[in-house]
Amino acid sequence: MAAPNLVNVSTITAKSVQGALTTTLTTEFLANAAASGMVYKVNNILVANIDGSNAADASVFITKSGGSPIAIASTISVPADSTLTVVDKNTALYLEEGDNIEAGASADSDLVITINYEELS
Repeated sequence: MAAPNLVNVSTITAKSVQGALTTTLTTEFLANAAASGMVYKVNNILVANIDGSNAADASVFITKSGGSPIAIASTISVPADSTLTVVDKNTALYLEEGDNIEAGASADSDLVITINYEELS
């Protein structure tokens, strides 16, 4: 099924996912299934450093259906006890069917990610 025409959207559902980043850079955090019939509008991606004393690097990727990961943030240092805004409402992005967002960090479990998005159908 093709992604819906945004002019004819009948349902918008607000969603959020969170998780700890590991040193595996290709950990999937948000995926739009290949036959979902939806477009995901990603309103923001936040990466918080929960380590009280050390900085850690964050990387976030988008993978288009059948493609390779493309960096939208690459090895950006997040200072201790601070937050990096990777995507905000001014730079929102869309995940079409089969697309996903992956992320990772330079240190296991020092960074956590929050992705706020809308399912449009």
